[in-house]
Amino acid sequence: MAGTTELEDLYSVIEASARQLGVTCSRETVWPVMTTYQDLIPQSAIAFRVETSARRGDDFSCRFTMLPKQIDPYALALSGGLTPRTDHPVGSLSADIAAACPIDNYGVDFGVVGGFTKTFQFFPPDELQPVSTLAGIAAVPPALAANTAFFERHGVADQVALTGMDYEHKTFNVYFKTPDGYLLEPKNVAAVLGDIGMPEPSEQLLTLARSAGGFYVTLNWDSPGVQRICFSAMTKDPAALTGGHLEPKIEQLARNAPSADPGSDRAFICYVASSPAGEYFKLLSFYRAQPDVVRLWREYEDN
Repeated sequence: MAGTTELEDLYSVIEASARQLGVTCSRETVWPVMTTYQDLIPQSAIAFRVETSARRGDDFSCRFTMLPKQIDPYALALSGGLTPRTDHPVGSLSADIAAACPIDNYGVDFGVVGGFTKTFQFFPPDELQPVSTLAGIAAVPPALAANTAFFERHGVADQVALTGMDYEHKTFNVYFKTPDGYLLEPKNVAAVLGDIGMPEPSEQLLTLARSAGGFYVTLNWDSPGVQRICFSAMTKDPAALTGGHLEPKIEQLARNAPSADPGSDRAFICYVASSPAGEYFKLLSFYRAQPDVVRLWREYEDN
């Protein structure tokens, strides 16, 4: 269990990091999340994230990963009063996936403004899951099955590395590792985007995608289509993955990201997302990057 001093120290880091990016941290929002997961924080990997989307561009997000598979983080969120109970299928999805698929570890996201937002279910890297298994879960959006041909066409129908659900916006993310030998070169990226009706990719998206080991799609329960697609890659140099250009808040985190791992190289994950409304960028910086979490991401991305 994290003691009060450890929680206070972590809160101070979160508050100061958010302030550097012009985001005011709400203790009333953040502290309940930290106390809900305080038994798990000492063993977890911790990361911070910013993005340029209209949805969460004004927030500063935190992520705990490598949470033990024996503990459902959504159940903890409910018991801690972090999110209301719901009859929507998203409310049963984490438990339903755990009942149908092997879980390696869990993760949670929360914003210093918006509070608890997401959970993640990481599958063992040597037991990637097929779309058919997930599509057979009653609570999964029908859009997953509706896009089976798309996943098959691009060789990822049996390459699901993890899933995530956004409880506020009622969306479901499915993260795919591209198969060995499948490189996300411009022609492949253009084909992927064109198949799901997304705009032509920018040079920044194409540059990052070359280093990506996969992509994720966002689905909901109201539409059969893919709402957005996002490419991501782990790096030590975010600017190198975006052609040397970073949005101001992305650059600020890249330059000044705090680290609890003195002497270790900083690790980032760069993301670029495409939706019918356009593209946006995200940067995740590991504050405490346990070797296991870096290894796990490397295994997911290794081609």
